[in-house]
Amino acid sequence: MKFELIDFPYFADSRGETIPFELDSSFPITVKRVYLVTGKENAVRGGHAHKTEEEVFVASSGTVTAVVNDGSGDQEIRLDKKNKGLLIRKDCWHEFKNFSPDCVLLCFSSTHFAGRDDYVETKEEFLK
Repeated sequence: MKFELIDFPYFADSRGETIPFELDSSFPITVKRVYLVTGKENAVRGGHAHKTEEEVFVASSGTVTAVVNDGSGDQEIRLDKKNKGLLIRKDCWHEFKNFSPDCVLLCFSSTHFAGRDDYVETKEEFLK
């Protein structure tokens, strides 16, 4: 499968919450870049697949709906827990919609950004 949900450790007590992301051999990808994404009302972010890059997405605040397609049709996955990540392998279409106003999407990438050459930018091209 080219996508899957991952559970990260979660610790909570009267002081608050801690969710560690250990970037070692237990993490599903080798991380070279970390970035944050937000979305305005009715915005769709992403909308592409990658030829080599793999990513893990976590809604560190708020909620968002991921639409993923590994060639077998669109599937919607709601990201609504800070310790739940969505692993997207290469050759998997992904986009994000229905951002809550407080949503911050934490993204871990297996590559440094080097331009758009790694991107499959249209769904039609992806489905070929």
